[in-house]
Amino acid sequence: MTLAMWRLTFTLCAERAAAALVTAALALVPAIAAEQAPAPPASAAPKDDGQWTMPAKNYAATRFSELDQINGGNVANLRVEFTFSTGVNRGQEAAPLVVNNTMYIVTPYPNILFALDLTKPGAPLKWEYQPHPAVASQGVACCDVVNRGAMFWDGKIIYNTLDGDTIAVDADSGKEIWKTKLGDINRGETITMAPLVVKGKVLVGNSGGEFGVRGWITALDANNGKLVWKAFPTGPDKDVLIGPDFHPYYDSDRAQDLGVKTWPPQAWMIGGGTVWVGSPTIPIST
Repeated sequence: MTLAMWRLTFTLCAERAAAALVTAALALVPAIAAEQAPAPPASAAPKDDGQWTMPAKNYAATRFSELDQINGGNVANLRVEFTFSTGVNRGQEAAPLVVNNTMYIVTPYPNILFALDLTKPGAPLKWEYQPHPAVASQGVACCDVVNRGAMFWDGKIIYNTLDGDTIAVDADSGKEIWKTKLGDINRGETITMAPLVVKGKVLVGNSGGEFGVRGWITALDANNGKLVWKAFPTGPDKDVLIGPDFHPYYDSDRAQDLGVKTWPPQAWMIGGGTVWVGSPTIPIST
């Protein structure tokens, strides 16, 4: 064997060995990640009950179902059971909810809410609710007229409309229970986020930072839709709801009204901190 052939053989063996090492290392990544990932508390990610009551599954936003009827041994046998068209040909970003054998689907503008009966062949329509949002709201939506979904809470389906309403609908009948106007499209505000209900409070934020909208987040009473509080990510401490219970770790964060002083003059009034994506909620014990 010539020297060139030896070099070629050695190079090929080295490449194969390196590839094998990389493959082995990649195979270990999921196991290592699983060991290092902190487990959310049971209150934020309770044991799976077969329901999907919010877009991210639970308050820890795991987006994971523990149900095991579908597995590697039978996944090849899956087949189409039914199809459903929303009739809205725009960006579909709302995860369906499944509660008590009913599937709930929210469309992009015009934000129609559908309920499908999963106990019957073909999942026929049980009811639909049409909120009729303002047509002009489409003109102030920065990134398509999307909706990120609804939440089930205490017999209600609660969701937002593009023109700034938060609505609670009876999950069984599809009848409107309450509607609260939060956003103002004349100021460039829309609402695209899925609401989050925590301890009976419906948390909702606005969209529109691209249009100089000042961000805010509100809490509504889930029973009647009345405003409980409203906070802003920018501005003076009283608007941000920073009070005597706020104890920041760094000295630089302990000054007053940093939401005003750290911005150029008046800039905090015309943009920043819109809350258009719901965040995981992890209960903290004190």
